[in-house]
Amino acid sequence: MIKKYTCQNGVRIVLENIPTVRSVAIGIWIETGSRNENPKNNGISHFLEHMFFKGTKTRTAREIAESFDSIGGQVNAFTSKEYTCYYAKVLDTHANFALDVLADMFFHSTFIEEEMDKEKKVVFEEIKMYEDTPDDIVHDLLSKAVYEKHPLGYPILGTEKTLESFTSDTLKQYIHDFYTPENVVVSIAGNVSESFIKEVEKYFGSYEGGKRKNTQIPPQFHANRISRKKDTEQAHLCIGFEGLQVGHDDIYSLIVLNNILGGSMSSRLFQEVREQRGLAYSVFSYHSAYQDSGIVTIYGGTGAKQLNVLFETIQETLKKLKQEGITEKELNNSKEQLKGSLMLSLESTNSRMSRNGKNELLLGRHRSLDEIVEQIDQVTKESVDQMAHTIFNDQYSIALISPDGELPKNI
Repeated sequence: MIKKYTCQNGVRIVLENIPTVRSVAIGIWIETGSRNENPKNNGISHFLEHMFFKGTKTRTAREIAESFDSIGGQVNAFTSKEYTCYYAKVLDTHANFALDVLADMFFHSTFIEEEMDKEKKVVFEEIKMYEDTPDDIVHDLLSKAVYEKHPLGYPILGTEKTLESFTSDTLKQYIHDFYTPENVVVSIAGNVSESFIKEVEKYFGSYEGGKRKNTQIPPQFHANRISRKKDTEQAHLCIGFEGLQVGHDDIYSLIVLNNILGGSMSSRLFQEVREQRGLAYSVFSYHSAYQDSGIVTIYGGTGAKQLNVLFETIQETLKKLKQEGITEKELNNSKEQLKGSLMLSLESTNSRMSRNGKNELLLGRHRSLDEIVEQIDQVTKESVDQMAHTIFNDQYSIALISPDGELPKNI
């Protein structure tokens, strides 16, 4: 049972009591990410996430780390295009302590220039490490192709140039503008009673921030071709089609379709590209849903000389999918895989905390497990076939990283 409470200042608290476990996961979710940035401060959401671990008025960076190590807990954070999350997972007996440390990081981080300089070097290395993984970069390249100059096309890590410009004042201003109470959700899941909501409210229920800036501009989908030359052993190809936004009525038909196309080892892409033709070790598809848009991405990595064949095989797979439709066996298998994955994920307090936090932040509602299973069961062969015709049209973007950086003529 999920309990929801809205503090007087607008901070939302969601708590799911799971008495059968001995852990508690606590997450502070903020509705801001690289989408809320501009060309001058791109990367600030991610850098701020780093800086929250670099010391508060009462704890050093080392003491923050030792705080969780000393109780056998875990603490971490991540940044996405539309939200940032700071979270901890601890034994239920340490829930209050974990909340205290997370709140200390959230409200009392000092952003000392010396620590910022050191952390900039760390993020520079993170960017270099990312640049060394072309199978990751190509997905960012696809976002740039699809969204062009819209913030959804920005890299989450930012650039060395933008990072250099960040100061303590820059971070504090960003917090004032975007870490507002209305933008914050505290999600708790685990063996903790409903009274814990009052403990959260003590920390988060009275702080103030700037006025929420609702300046998001809906993006347009663009059909572009982008390639980059890089000294790699493989050519890395991404194809992007316009998808659906978070909470769309037909989202489960698309999820089922994606699972059949490239979401598992029995998927059509995996079987045709890897198992039948041996063209790639890694080939898959996935759907990224944002608040007002989405992308269906197909990825494959292969030898540069086989790039043409890989692209043609993917196109043939899509053409066959549209012409012949899916089979009843594929439909049923996909539904069962999705339901199984959903139920298995809910055995983790971290997963439940994340699910509840994102649902509250982006949708403002929570569906029960039975409701979700019912929606999956309602997906029909006809709805999936129609979705394939809608999604896989001639308007798509291409991103390629290869040894010569040349896009073949057939792409």
